[in-house]
Amino acid sequence: MSFWKDRRVLVTGGSGFLGSRVVDKIQSKSPGPAEVFIPRRKDYDLVGYDNVLRVYRDAKPDIVIHLAAQVGGIGANRANPGKFFYDNLMMGTQLIEVGRQLGIEKFTAIGTICAYPKYTPIPFKEEDLWNGYPEETNAPYGLAKKMLLVQSQAYREQYGFNSIFLLPVNLYGPRDNFDPASSHAIPAIIKKCVDTMREGRNEIVLWGTGKPTREFLHVDDAAEGIVLATERYNESNPVNLGSSMEISIRDLAEMITRITGFKGRIVWDTSQPDGQPRRCLDTTKAEQLFGFRAKVPFEEGLRETIDWYVKEHGFTTSLRR
Repeated sequence: MSFWKDRRVLVTGGSGFLGSRVVDKIQSKSPGPAEVFIPRRKDYDLVGYDNVLRVYRDAKPDIVIHLAAQVGGIGANRANPGKFFYDNLMMGTQLIEVGRQLGIEKFTAIGTICAYPKYTPIPFKEEDLWNGYPEETNAPYGLAKKMLLVQSQAYREQYGFNSIFLLPVNLYGPRDNFDPASSHAIPAIIKKCVDTMREGRNEIVLWGTGKPTREFLHVDDAAEGIVLATERYNESNPVNLGSSMEISIRDLAEMITRITGFKGRIVWDTSQPDGQPRRCLDTTKAEQLFGFRAKVPFEEGLRETIDWYVKEHGFTTSLRR
C-alpha cells in the first residue's frame, strides 16, 4: 500500500492516450507520490541523449514508466519504418542506460504485441516471443521495442537493475487517436462510419480482407495493469497484458456499424495488407504474478469510445437512432 509514498515518478508519454490514465491512477494512490513528472515532447525530445540526461536531471526520479513511443497503424508503419525503428530504439535504450547509471529503483518498459512472430500459435505465450520474425509491416517497430526486453534482462544480470517489460495488445477507448494517417483499427472504423453518416454517404472502404483477428484492451484496463506490475512485479521476463478476447476485423466492423447505426455498404480493399493473421494473448502470467485481469466488457468499451467521438466532434446522437 505504501509503494508510491514519497516516490518521484517519471512517466514518459504521460500526457498521452495511455499515459494520462497511468498518471491519474498513480496520483490517486494514498499515500501517494511526492511528484509525477510528465515530460512534453516539445521540451524533451527523448530520441536525443542530451534530452534524456536533462529529463533525469529535472525529474530526479525513483521510478520510471516509459510509455512514450512513435506508433501508428499499418499505414503509418509502412510509411515510416526507419523512423519507427530508430526513435523507439533510441528513446528506450537511452532511458534505461541513464537510469541504470543514476541508480533508479525501478524501470517499467512497455513493449508491443507487434514484437511477436508473424505466425505465433494462439494464444500467444511469452515463451513464443523469439520463435520467428514479426509481421513485416510493423517489424521495425516491434523489433525496436523487443530490444528493450534484451536490455532489461542483460542489465538485471550484469548490474542488478530492476526493470520489467510488459507486452500490451492493441488499446482502445475514449481519447484514442482518430487521425486517419496513423490511427489503429477501432478508431479508424468508428471515424469512417460516423463521418460517412454525417456527410450523407452510404459506403466505407476498409483495408484488407477482414479475415485477420485482433485482441483489444480498454485503455483503463491497460493503465491498471501497468500500475499493478510496477508495484508488484520485479523480474525481467516479459508479461502479456490483454483481455484474452479474439475478434476478426470483419466482425469488429459489423459490431461498430451496428452500434453507430451505419446502414451502408462496407467495401474491403484487398489490395491493402491484412497485417498479422491472428492475435490473441495468453494472460495467465499477468494474473498470477501481479493480479491483473481485464474488467471492461468489449462492447461496453466500444460504446463508450463511440459516444466520446460523437460528442467530441459535436455530432448529434441521433446518428445512432
